[in-house]
Amino acid sequence: MRHLLSTQNLGRDDAVRILDVAEEMAATADREVKKLPALRGKTIVNLFFEDSTRTRLSFESAAKRLSADVITFSAKGSSVSKGESLKDTAQTLVAMGADAIVVRHHASGAAHRLAHAGWIDAAIINAGDGTHEHPTQALLDAFTLRRRLHGEDARGRALDGARVVIVGDILHSRVARSNVWLLATLGAEVHLVAPRTLQPAGIQSWPATVHELLDDALATDPDAVMMLRIQRERMHDAYFPTEREYARIWGLTAERFAALSADTIVMHPGPMNRGLEIASVAADSTRSTVREQVTNGVSIRMAVLYLLVAGTDGGRA
Repeated sequence: MRHLLSTQNLGRDDAVRILDVAEEMAATADREVKKLPALRGKTIVNLFFEDSTRTRLSFESAAKRLSADVITFSAKGSSVSKGESLKDTAQTLVAMGADAIVVRHHASGAAHRLAHAGWIDAAIINAGDGTHEHPTQALLDAFTLRRRLHGEDARGRALDGARVVIVGDILHSRVARSNVWLLATLGAEVHLVAPRTLQPAGIQSWPATVHELLDDALATDPDAVMMLRIQRERMHDAYFPTEREYARIWGLTAERFAALSADTIVMHPGPMNRGLEIASVAADSTRSTVREQVTNGVSIRMAVLYLLVAGTDGGRA
């Protein structure tokens, strides 16, 4: 691995390896001293052109637990607001000694551009680009699901046979895109649910079964139901009549939650719009993995940083 830009180019063995390394990283949380010296002397830069408290704090925590030096760069109030280009910003950060750059950008393809334009020589980790992908979110979701399904026997295993229903704003969701490809690679059966107005062009070619109605997908008896946030900040048109109508047809209501199998887990990447995409009884139940996903995000990002940066050959692991 040189960069982590997308789950589409992650092979099954690579994905399982990341999940297994994350298991080792998670074990350090139970130690009195939680830090590892793996990235001592390395510098990790969080380059965020979009707000994202969860992702930014998760990467910061992961880097610090690996003993790396961390620089967090926010576009607001920086030279970017004065017109500085992505290229100049990245080259400035590398000149400061960055070994890896975690980038979150409003433009799809920004992370790929940084990795392959020849501007810099640093590992690039995509922390979300436009409406394209968010690979570490998909990895932490897979890690959480694998743990719930296999427990202590999770190491070395994929998700063969698991049935996952992903519901909501597929059109604007980089989480959905990354999860579809990763879950399919790991052997899971993926079902996507969204109103037609929130289904992206070409969705029929994705490795998933597409439904317009949530109840049809829930009838497949899923192992996990992943509710997506309605991304109001990306919506400039009316994609559904009213929020009440959306919650009635596509929300995980208390009634739908009660009808699920007792073994079905409920996932959400956060932040949640309670009462719109998910009822509080579902979000707060013991079958909800929302808090676990946040905790597991640190372990996954530790694993990714370790695999990309810890080597002595310029970041290749």
